[in-house]
Amino acid sequence: MEEGRGSLHVGGGDQAGAVPAGSPWLVVATPEVPAPATGPTGWRRPLAQQLGSIAAVLVLVLVAGLVAARWLAEREAVAEALDATDLLAHSVVEPALGEGLLAADPAVAAVAVAQLDQVVRARVLTRNLIRVKVWTREGRVVYCDEPALIGEVFVLAPDDLQTLQDGRTVGEVSDLRRPENRFERPAGKLLEVYRGIRTPGGSVLMFETYFRYALVTARTTALWRGFAGVTAACLLAMLVLQAPLSWLLIIRLRRAQHQREGLLLRAASAVEQERQRIAATLHDGVVQDLVGSSLALAGSAQRAEDAGQGELATRLRGTTGTVRASVGALRTLLVDIYPPNLQAAGLRAALEDLAGGLRARGIEVAVHVEAEPLAGPRAQELVYRIAQESLRNAERHAAAGTVELTVRRAGAAVQLEVADDGAGFDAGAVLARPAAGHLGLQVMRDLTARGGGTLSVTSRPGHGTRWRLDVPADGR
Repeated sequence: MEEGRGSLHVGGGDQAGAVPAGSPWLVVATPEVPAPATGPTGWRRPLAQQLGSIAAVLVLVLVAGLVAARWLAEREAVAEALDATDLLAHSVVEPALGEGLLAADPAVAAVAVAQLDQVVRARVLTRNLIRVKVWTREGRVVYCDEPALIGEVFVLAPDDLQTLQDGRTVGEVSDLRRPENRFERPAGKLLEVYRGIRTPGGSVLMFETYFRYALVTARTTALWRGFAGVTAACLLAMLVLQAPLSWLLIIRLRRAQHQREGLLLRAASAVEQERQRIAATLHDGVVQDLVGSSLALAGSAQRAEDAGQGELATRLRGTTGTVRASVGALRTLLVDIYPPNLQAAGLRAALEDLAGGLRARGIEVAVHVEAEPLAGPRAQELVYRIAQESLRNAERHAAAGTVELTVRRAGAAVQLEVADDGAGFDAGAVLARPAAGHLGLQVMRDLTARGGGTLSVTSRPGHGTRWRLDVPADGR
């Protein structure tokens, strides 16, 4: 965290250089919400996800099946209508045709129309086949079971003329907007089929039938029922077959989560053990050797002075001071790496070790700790780590001359306050946009969140900084 330089005094009230009383506290970090533990209900979420996926697939398949069934039903209904029209044309209508249909004499034509109409009404028209028309190549209606159309002339579509030419049977949904279909509009959607027929004299006419679209609807319903039943049975069988596999996967998922949690715990323990090993190695090896060297150099300096070798004694004393400074720096580093007194001598001694490093560099540090034990090991470790980061910020960034560190019990929680007389900073701006490259604030946030505490800060430029940590005494 970046703070400016200044010379302030720590304390309450509105004295110069101190954080004013009543200054707002800004929350820096809160306890992180733990992930739900994998317990007896841990299987419900993946099972619900699988059931949801199967339901989505079922809906998709059923919708696609409905569209496909409708398309197939229309094709089958058209094919049936084509077959029925071919059969009626060859076996019923063509034998009943007379050349009189094309006669110029209206009386002769009327007789031929009456003969054909009798056959059509008796053997062609049904509940589903509701209209029959016979056309000439020029578009004149020579017969229709609706007498009002007989004799009218309409423009035949190119497809109709092509049918007359090549003899194919064609079916399509009727366009009821066309004028020749005006009498069919009350019947609703229709399927029309047309093909060429010949009179006994060889004249080519167009035979056209109109079927109710209910044929398509009925066929769609029949296909859909069969398709839906088979599809649902297949999906249900798939669900039953997948159930053991899904349960096995859920068990493995729970087992993997337990293993991952165990690995994380072991990793944290290994890190702490490695820090302890490094600290012990440095303390028992390099630090002891340097202490011995400093004692030997001090003795040599004294002997050189007794022998009248003042210049050599001065150099030896200078070297002795350098070695002792290195020993002090190493001991400070050991405290940073692993606080040996936190477990052995308690929180007060560990905090005093932290304060000793700052005092050695000319910063006044006051430590106030209530009667121990204040809290459990986890809460004490969090207090120590936050105090360590706060003192480091006060030294490196705030250029503080005085720091006051207080640890007290506040109900079921332990409260740490670290106040310095440094230059302070705009807490709101820094919390909203942390400076790139400065990890102190993020470290404090992460430590507090994982430790289950709440960290707050109050500061103003030119008025020092005060940190406050609240952590449950039992470490939960």
